[in-house]
Amino acid sequence: MSIRVLMFRRMPRLYGGLEADLLPQLGPLLVEARQLAFRQPGYISGETMRNVSDPYEFLVISTWKSVEDWERWFANPQRAEIEGKIDALLGHPTEYRVYSYD
Repeated sequence: MSIRVLMFRRMPRLYGGLEADLLPQLGPLLVEARQLAFRQPGYISGETMRNVSDPYEFLVISTWKSVEDWERWFANPQRAEIEGKIDALLGHPTEYRVYSYD
């Protein structure tokens, strides 16, 4: 049964428009994570959206063939390393929610 994983990320509100300073560091990490996910067994798709009402909030939705495929990906040390760098830049841990089709 396929699942969807919702990941919530929040960009810090920095003074003087410094949020733009994070993007050159953050962008390559997000691309690296997505490219690594593409190569994982069970990965189907992913998309990233920005909250219209709160431009500091992002939602990433990934679709996996099974919970087991997602759990293997979540346990992947390369994924964890990239996620750690992303979370360090953002100053907040990524929140995960896993949903199944019932």
